[in-house]
Amino acid sequence: MHDLAFVFAGFFVGFVVGLTGVGGGSLMTPLLIFFFGVKPHLAIGTDLLFAAFTKLGGSIKLARARVIDWRVVGQMAAGSVPASLVTLYILGQVGTTDPAVQHVMTTTLGFALLLTAAATLYKAVLGKAVSRHIHVDDIKAATIPKHWSLPVLFGVIIGALVTLTSVGAGAIGVTVLMLLYPALPLPRIVAADIAHAVPLTLVAGFGHASIGSVDWSLLTLLLAGSLPGIWLGSHLMLKTPDRVIRGALSVLLAYAGTKLLML
Repeated sequence: MHDLAFVFAGFFVGFVVGLTGVGGGSLMTPLLIFFFGVKPHLAIGTDLLFAAFTKLGGSIKLARARVIDWRVVGQMAAGSVPASLVTLYILGQVGTTDPAVQHVMTTTLGFALLLTAAATLYKAVLGKAVSRHIHVDDIKAATIPKHWSLPVLFGVIIGALVTLTSVGAGAIGVTVLMLLYPALPLPRIVAADIAHAVPLTLVAGFGHASIGSVDWSLLTLLLAGSLPGIWLGSHLMLKTPDRVIRGALSVLLAYAGTKLLML
């Protein structure tokens, strides 16, 4: 019965991700901690690989459609992947089961959820104003940031945040990309964000696995539910008012973030 509940949780998160594009980590991690009582370090480590495998399928589909700007992905990954490795090294040295580390994880997760709530609300209110089309000749120019260091620096912040909390590669990542590449159409920004999340969450997820912070049986159950959930959510995406869903999600994430900060 408990196993079925995990499958259903995976289906629910997958459905919401397919419907809204909001990162699964911002929903799955607090769900595992609050609803199922999973230890924070196990919830974070397991969710990282959950996100990696679910977004890998989306990246393959987007790559075939030729909508991923690999220059943007590379610029962000140049900062996020090394930052993830450094964060993993520190976690490995200190130990994820240490009460002080657990407190840092839950507090940082709380702040990350509040940031995600703000980013989700920002997209719900202003997302429609972003151009969805661009001439092929202008795409190369649109992928050049104001300064080469900005994507790397933001990548470092996202890399450390994702490795520590499993949150940040979705809504926060999209918001950062919207600020760094304002001329890039929204579909290409979302595609770059999903593609960037794959190497980052794979490195962070397997890093957590190496220090014993992944529950493999739990991961299998969550994936069993998420794959059909994403399929159904993506099919219903065009029939549901985007702003209403994102607005409701931002309230839910803000509530979860506040609750984590009070632990």
